[in-house]
Amino acid sequence: MAVDASYDGVRLDKEMTQEFIDDMIERFKNGKKIHRKYAFQIIKAVKDLVYAEPTMVEVGVEQGKRLTVCGDTHGQFFDLLEIFRLNGYPTDTHAYLFNGDFVDRGSWSTEIALLLYAYKWLRPDGIFLNRGNHETDDMNKVYGFEGECKAKYNETVFKVFSESFSALPLATLIGNKYLVLHGGLFSDDKTTLDDIRKLNRHNQRQPGQQGLMMEMLWTDPQTEPGRGPSKRGVGLQFGPDVTKRFCENNGLEAIIRSHEVRMDGYEVEHDGRCITVFSAPKYCDTTENKGAFIKIGPELKLEYQVFEAVPHPDIKPMAYVQNSIMSSMM
Repeated sequence: MAVDASYDGVRLDKEMTQEFIDDMIERFKNGKKIHRKYAFQIIKAVKDLVYAEPTMVEVGVEQGKRLTVCGDTHGQFFDLLEIFRLNGYPTDTHAYLFNGDFVDRGSWSTEIALLLYAYKWLRPDGIFLNRGNHETDDMNKVYGFEGECKAKYNETVFKVFSESFSALPLATLIGNKYLVLHGGLFSDDKTTLDDIRKLNRHNQRQPGQQGLMMEMLWTDPQTEPGRGPSKRGVGLQFGPDVTKRFCENNGLEAIIRSHEVRMDGYEVEHDGRCITVFSAPKYCDTTENKGAFIKIGPELKLEYQVFEAVPHPDIKPMAYVQNSIMSSMM
């Protein structure tokens, strides 16, 4: 597919450039798209990169470097830009980890996914992406991402995104101290970090209704000890004793997860061992929550930064949902 001469953006050749990313951000802010060929090229490049990564990526924070962990961004592109404005864009010394649920609900999901992917292609070791429960086909059908891809690009772009989502790692281990995963812990106390390392996520493209992948993407903490049924109808809830045993058995200080709105943007529970971070402030334009992200330096201390939602163009959340429902009926 050739990019016609009328295309007014920066051109993309065989390698991602910062110039292309800067231009893409401006285009997206102004309600423009990148060429469909470039979208396809970015997704394909990143699919190959993340496919080759382990199921649990293991990273440290070296001297002179830092790592920022973000929770759900859910298609709230202008709030993602606010994180970068407050905290800096990804660079060679400042890496980011996005802990799933980049897409769905908010109506700039393709913009977020393409921007994160473009940075991943430019700096494979400077941005890390965990899969969330919304990087899945059934959720994308219901909560807007499939419809948005078709409205802004085409069905092929959605299909390639779907392939890339199923290639994403499921967890990141930071400095052997913090396990970062989208949902939470497991139905079996015997589950270890080694079980995550050994999990072949490529055998199973979608998380299904049971098993390690589903639990990593879907579970939630509860205040009572033990385990309980999930209020979501899939997965389960795990208590402080479950978190304590998992951390002690695996030599961890805490788990960091996302997956749930927190009014202050983050919450520390389970005697400090379970941390939730959520980075979509004023979620769906209806919840008066703040957003947050976690800054980690070489000493591996966690520093929380809370931020407020910023204005965005007048496009409602879930604006593309009807499209996907209508097109699936046709």
